[in-house]
Amino acid sequence: KDMLDKAFAKFPKLTGLIMHSDQGWQYQHAYYRTELEKHGITQSMSRKGNCHDNGIMESFFGRMKNEMFYGHEQEFKSFEEFVTAVDDYIDYYNNRRIQKKTNWMPPVQYRIASSCGA
Repeated sequence: KDMLDKAFAKFPKLTGLIMHSDQGWQYQHAYYRTELEKHGITQSMSRKGNCHDNGIMESFFGRMKNEMFYGHEQEFKSFEEFVTAVDDYIDYYNNRRIQKKTNWMPPVQYRIASSCGA
């Protein structure tokens, strides 16, 4: 409760945010779910006993921290600068970062090529 109250006090406009978590009791609690809904936040929760739901996101967050955060912590002069850096990294990751598993294409280009049968 305290965590949510502090977050909503600091960031009152969060409509459209998707909050992903595991199935911990605190995330299933009526207060938590009601508060998310009240603030226009969509709750996303892993399936019970399925660690694979989080695997992709855990991999992404680990990669993001290694590539844009660790060693650069002191460069962010404000939370807003950090948010901009995260947004920039997500854009880079999706639209410019190539990797072997996506046939040396950025993920967005790979998804488009895959859906066209290329």
